[in-house]
Amino acid sequence: MPTWKVTLEYDGTRYRGWQSQKNTDRTVQGMLLRAAHELLGADVACGAAGRTDAGVHALAQVAHLKAHKAMPESEIAWGLNERLPADINVLAVEKAPPRFHARHDAKSRTYFYRVSRRRTAFEKPFVWWVKDPLDAAAMRRAAKLFEGRHDFASFCENPEGQESTLVVVEKCEVVEVGQEIHFRITASHFLWKMVRRLAGTLVEVGRGNLDAAGIEKLLREKSSAPAKWTAPPSGLFLEKVVY
Repeated sequence: MPTWKVTLEYDGTRYRGWQSQKNTDRTVQGMLLRAAHELLGADVACGAAGRTDAGVHALAQVAHLKAHKAMPESEIAWGLNERLPADINVLAVEKAPPRFHARHDAKSRTYFYRVSRRRTAFEKPFVWWVKDPLDAAAMRRAAKLFEGRHDFASFCENPEGQESTLVVVEKCEVVEVGQEIHFRITASHFLWKMVRRLAGTLVEVGRGNLDAAGIEKLLREKSSAPAKWTAPPSGLFLEKVVY
């Protein structure tokens, strides 16, 4: 069965996330499968490197696509884009080994989150506008505390349902870009809602409601506090997947 590595971008605003669901066809995977079925026939399977949540976007999501029908990569990319809605776009299609799996074979994933310091007429679906003054330097220092191997149970939805809440964060940084503050994090994997809760926690630091000692305590002792700080999905992007 031919296998391809598909890189795609999407605006997640209208979708219930990546993962196909029984009660709705409004998912990114559902849209990609429907396009692939029309192009390559009924016997098609696909999966992604990251199961982005409802409203979350991707700049370079990676999926594997398997089908019995062979076709040149350029024709697959063109054919899928002809059948996909405007807010989902295939960037590249590459031939992959038969056993390639987008999620299991990924070595790291990078997400970034956009916080806007100003009201915007055009960017609302892609940022979180925080009206309060934010101390970006304090947020930058706090972000470094997340690097390394930590138990992120405090930052996970349903930690009891996870095999493990231990995650090794390779890099975590906060940078100022014009009127925005960007939070970027790289790790081998992420827990459910982990990045949004980390982003919300850093905003609490920026507001002056939380300090370094508070961050360290959240990593040391399980707490439900970050749940109420969960950042909205609008500002979150899956930026890169490394194999």
